[in-house]
Amino acid sequence: MKKKIIIAGGTGFIGNALEEHFVKSGDQVQILTRKPSAANHIYWDGKTLGNWVNDLDGADVLINLCGKSVDCRYTQKNKKAILHSRIDPTNLLNHALQTIDNPPIIWLNASSATIYLASWDNVMTEANGIVGDDFSMAVCKEWEHAFYNLTLPNTRKVSLRMSIVLGQNEGALPKYKQITKLGLGGCQGNGKQLVSWVHIEDVCSSISFLIDNKHITGPVNITSPHIVENRTFMFSLRQHLGMSWGLPQPKLLLDLGAFFLRTETELLMKSRNVYPEKLLDNGFQFKYSDLDSAFKHLFKTDKMVRFVTNF
Repeated sequence: MKKKIIIAGGTGFIGNALEEHFVKSGDQVQILTRKPSAANHIYWDGKTLGNWVNDLDGADVLINLCGKSVDCRYTQKNKKAILHSRIDPTNLLNHALQTIDNPPIIWLNASSATIYLASWDNVMTEANGIVGDDFSMAVCKEWEHAFYNLTLPNTRKVSLRMSIVLGQNEGALPKYKQITKLGLGGCQGNGKQLVSWVHIEDVCSSISFLIDNKHITGPVNITSPHIVENRTFMFSLRQHLGMSWGLPQPKLLLDLGAFFLRTETELLMKSRNVYPEKLLDNGFQFKYSDLDSAFKHLFKTDKMVRFVTNF
């Protein structure tokens, strides 16, 4: 059955992919955005109630993806913006859904797999994952608290704890490709930190799965079950880019580079050992469960080139 889907903050990488995914399925998609540029865009400022609330009335699905990118320096100004760009729209949507007669049946709110402690040995599942207290983890906790703080009796809530999302032209992969092509595609740090990742198509498919499986609620890890070390991730990336060698980047060099690129090394150095237990236990099947199949699709090649260098 055709669904009416509202995506708040839906003009970015994941929002664009979801819009294309749902439109192909025959659903009606509307985007809440500060800068409308298409017929299905609806203006909102993410802070105050407005005419956009009427579009939520009778919608089947609400997806909230709002949040400032964490690819920046963690200055006090940026920290404040990162937090409030997530908390404020979530609180606003909770308030808006209380004011309408027919709220969405399900609300999926973005979150992050960064909510879990760095781990090498302990697998972080929804049931047994350990949540920490540094800046990034605290933001995620406040984000989810704002989301679940209000119970909406007619709306099922699911928070999407997404890992690193790999897409062809957007997301983290283009930056990884860029440094690899510059000869900097060796491991970062000692390369033993674990990388939890997911293909953008599996993000879209898993969200459709969560919409259709009406008994699933609460936090869900959106990540491939195939967790790899950073050095394995970078080696596989070099293979698919035809790069026989990549310069390793020790922590000191990464810190220096992050300063000049106005970002943080946490994005590369934190060991994310996150497993999608809830999705798998409920029967979801990943199309790209292993890194090789994901890279083959994203690079549109079936060639596997052998190299002896593996940092």
